[in-house]
Amino acid sequence: MKQWLNFTKSTLNNGVLIIILCAFSCKGQAIDPLVNANPDPQESPTQAVVPGAEQLVQYIALLQNKRVGVVANQTSILQHYTPSQVKASAASNNAMHLIDVLRAEGINVVRVFAPEHGFRGQADAGALLKDGLDPATQLPVMSLYGASKKPQPEHLTDIDVMVFDIQDVGARFYTYLSTLHYVMEACAEQDIPLIVLDRPNPNAHYIDGPILELSQSSFVGLHPVPVVYGMTIGEYATMINGQGWLKDHVSCNLTIVPLKHYTHQTPYSLPVTPSPNLPTDQSIALYPSLCFFEGTVVSAGRGTAHPFEVFGSSDLPEQKYPFSFVPRSGPGAKYPKFENKICQGINLRLATPADELNLEWLIQAYKDDPTPSAFFNDFFKKLAGQTSLQKQIENGWDSARIKATWSDGLEAFKIIRAKYLIYP
Repeated sequence: MKQWLNFTKSTLNNGVLIIILCAFSCKGQAIDPLVNANPDPQESPTQAVVPGAEQLVQYIALLQNKRVGVVANQTSILQHYTPSQVKASAASNNAMHLIDVLRAEGINVVRVFAPEHGFRGQADAGALLKDGLDPATQLPVMSLYGASKKPQPEHLTDIDVMVFDIQDVGARFYTYLSTLHYVMEACAEQDIPLIVLDRPNPNAHYIDGPILELSQSSFVGLHPVPVVYGMTIGEYATMINGQGWLKDHVSCNLTIVPLKHYTHQTPYSLPVTPSPNLPTDQSIALYPSLCFFEGTVVSAGRGTAHPFEVFGSSDLPEQKYPFSFVPRSGPGAKYPKFENKICQGINLRLATPADELNLEWLIQAYKDDPTPSAFFNDFFKKLAGQTSLQKQIENGWDSARIKATWSDGLEAFKIIRAKYLIYP
């Protein structure tokens, strides 16, 4: 099988539709493809989803005899490892990290790049990280959430190909999307191919929220997309390329290793906590709605056993908010809001998340706060991706009226999104 192709076509191969789309280098030359292999339509939809990382046969040849950089964290796990080169007796049903698998396969991994929360996923949200050495692998780890959020040229000079394997949760303000953007940009500028090992989006079954205005662009939202965009991280990478969102409109030489047995409606329970404060399926489902509280005086439960499953503050009235909790400082949540104080709030651990953003909790908390003029902080506009939402809430708009203002933007985004979908 050829390692790289240089043409565009669609063909049927053994009953599987293979769609090959040219990706253009920063020099404008069509050089390497983005390969999307949709699941066989005859396959049962009840079959377990297979992440891209577990499909070694699809990408291992692209890494052989190459110096490889890997963008990874604690989510870069293969639940089932079937070796392609080493002895079959080494096969394991135990979860193995991608780095360990690649090295077992004889791949020369020279450097790791780590996003927010670090390579092992234990750092606090927003905690700046330094470069270092991973004790377990003795590999150098370059922080993409520290002095720089973009791989530096000096860290790429000895790399022939990059691999990106990080679990996303489908919310615009989750910073792994921005890390993807800057990795793609650095690879395009240095003419290094990037292989994205696709993973399911647990919030891919709906699209909602205001479209980001570029005036509010930041590391918690770089692109003009809604809060919930309904795409896997592999699909999103193709959109970054296709929409020309990288600096100077360079395009990354991109290959996607797709999921098997997956649709955007496929329920998916993450096998590994994607970050310290999203420990459960419920917290991940509620995160797009409750993260807005990070831009207010209200706690979203950091420092409790149930972050992003509860919210409250020490100022909300007890008669309307009978549930209470006390945030404590600890691993993954140092110095949380209202540390060691009793907060009155709402427990959403048993709530059924709707297929839309919930603004009711935010609006009601604003109305019930005794000092509404101090309710929002400067971070809220970055999370919302625009200035209107805060003004609408302050002016007493209800959820339905606010969401009506998102309608045109969402319809326009869906047209753009459709061009980049890999899965039904």
